[in-house]
Amino acid sequence: MEFLWLGWNQSYTGWPIIPLRKVKSIRENLREKGFLKNFLDEHPHDMIRSRLTENSAPQKKNTTLPLRNYLDKVYVGNISIGTPPQQFSVVFDTGSSDTWVPSIYCQSMACVTHNTFDPFQSTTFRFPGFIVELQYATGAVTGFLGYDTIQVGDLIIKDQAFAISQSEDDVVFENAAFDGIMGLSFPSMAIEGTTPIFDSLMNQSLIAQTVFAFYLSSNAQEGSVVMFGGVDKKYYKGDLKWVPLLQSHYWQIPLDKITWRGQIIGCPRGCQAIVDTGTTYLMGPHAEVDKIHSLMNAVPLQKEYLVHCNARDTYPDIIFTINNVDYPVPAHAYIRKSFNGFCLSGLRARTDTFPPKTAWILGDVFLRMYFTVFDRGQNRIGLAPAV
Repeated sequence: MEFLWLGWNQSYTGWPIIPLRKVKSIRENLREKGFLKNFLDEHPHDMIRSRLTENSAPQKKNTTLPLRNYLDKVYVGNISIGTPPQQFSVVFDTGSSDTWVPSIYCQSMACVTHNTFDPFQSTTFRFPGFIVELQYATGAVTGFLGYDTIQVGDLIIKDQAFAISQSEDDVVFENAAFDGIMGLSFPSMAIEGTTPIFDSLMNQSLIAQTVFAFYLSSNAQEGSVVMFGGVDKKYYKGDLKWVPLLQSHYWQIPLDKITWRGQIIGCPRGCQAIVDTGTTYLMGPHAEVDKIHSLMNAVPLQKEYLVHCNARDTYPDIIFTINNVDYPVPAHAYIRKSFNGFCLSGLRARTDTFPPKTAWILGDVFLRMYFTVFDRGQNRIGLAPAV
């Protein structure tokens, strides 16, 4: 094949002169050879247009990431940031919206003991220079806002906002089993002017469906997953029961009542529940949690409550009634084995100040029992018994 150099004519002082040669169209060539009618019969206009549209549109996907279960306390998976990619272990947290990882600028011991992001090693990093502070119920992170390519499984999000830490609460994060957090709640909770990762997945048309879902295993370190863009039915039994959200802020749903042996022990007039993959326990208002612990004959020990392990076989389910459907949590789920013949309660009283204070937080104790779908397209949550 010969190449035509379209350059300036050195002897001409105006625009370059490029000779044009008319060639026959594909239609004319086919007509001359008697193939046009057959071609149009086999390739109708709508088919051609459809194939062009399919080829030009981005391929929407779904992806499933394995999560590691650390002693039934936290579930951690990997993402990568930058070009070339730098890998980090994160908690996929439905109780927050921002994503952050430690950075080389951080001098806290929590950063020394974890992987740190180096923006100088990424050719796609963008640094607007804004300082950010992220406040969690258990501690705080301060740092800087940045933008870079983030890969979650097979999904690649370009120019995604995230925070790189300058300081972290050592008490909370120094011995954590994860480097950072990837928030999966709504934009109203995110750093002002930024777009959370799942919203970017939707905006960039990267996922087949506007949903993500969790399957959390019990005891076993392997087997848990988070999936984006679709739902795998092998992880649950029966049908998903859908619960509409009360608002698009937290993943917040109506909670009708909480019962134990038919007695209402929480949420007596109806209340709200926040479905939070970043919380280990079932958490509720002090008075209601204290009442349940008294029924369990639990003994306080610092922040924990001790229960005799033999009692697990005698205690009933705690039943959460949500949208007129009962979701039992058995004793083996809300009482976990510990030491010296005692077990630990999986319930905690809320100590945070985030509203509403009367809401219950359905953390991993609940989510291990129920496969959970978070549907951004229809602002609802789907629940079904986990396999």
